[in-house]
Amino acid sequence: MDARFEDLLPIMAKNLGGEGLMNELCNGFQLLMDGDKGVVTFDSLKKNSSAILGLQNFQDDEIGSMIKEGDIDGDGALNQLEFCILMFRLSPQLMNGAERLLEEAFLQDLMR
Repeated sequence: MDARFEDLLPIMAKNLGGEGLMNELCNGFQLLMDGDKGVVTFDSLKKNSSAILGLQNFQDDEIGSMIKEGDIDGDGALNQLEFCILMFRLSPQLMNGAERLLEEAFLQDLMR
């Protein structure tokens, strides 16, 4: 994917906390989803990524790749959970932080 974006999720997580970040991700999902289907489709992402997010430079193959990468259940669209998981996966800093927290929890569990 050639599109570049600034990873704002770590900043949002720091400022909003976990619950606030999840609420914002849910709001983002609502903005991008197809209102009739209740999921983010290729068409809704193409339309709304340009209109709402100002990402006019996304090519069809890039949009298709985003849907495919996040589509866990294979239905060709992103439900809210898949969307949130994809957003975390696209944020290297959050993924690294999550790995660190898992390691710490694992070590604490071993010490018991």
